Amino acid sequence: MEKVEIKSERFDDMVIQVQKYGGCPVSSTLKVFGGKWKPLILYFISVDVNRFGQLQRMIPGCSKRMMTKQLRELEADGLVNRKVFAEVPPKVIYSLTQKGESLRPIFRELSKWGKENILEPKLACEKVSQDSYAN
Repeated sequence: MEKVEIKSERFDDMVIQVQKYGGCPVSSTLKVFGGKWKPLILYFISVDVNRFGQLQRMIPGCSKRMMTKQLRELEADGLVNRKVFAEVPPKVIYSLTQKGESLRPIFRELSKWGKENILEPKLACEKVSQDSYAN
């Protein structure tokens, strides 16, 4: 089998980064806030869904145990603040740290991409289907 050379400035830049940091920067980032629930939790906190119960309602597939685990990991990684108020029942508010705030532009772009490439085409397809049934 013949060895294929990739001749690309972007590829060369990526190789330099992997060598400099000892790994892929994207992989390192996803280890902190990747996975099934963390991106959703961070996104909802970024749009002021900041109570545990609210997060549970917005992400119904995530169990209480998993939600608690993910929030603790995000707090340990310095992305989320947890403020406990001395009340009965206890009141806990989650917010993004300065490091977590730096993710806002990423979530804004992900939201834009999702609307343009998934949700709007899906709506257009459903509209065509509804129009064809109406005729």
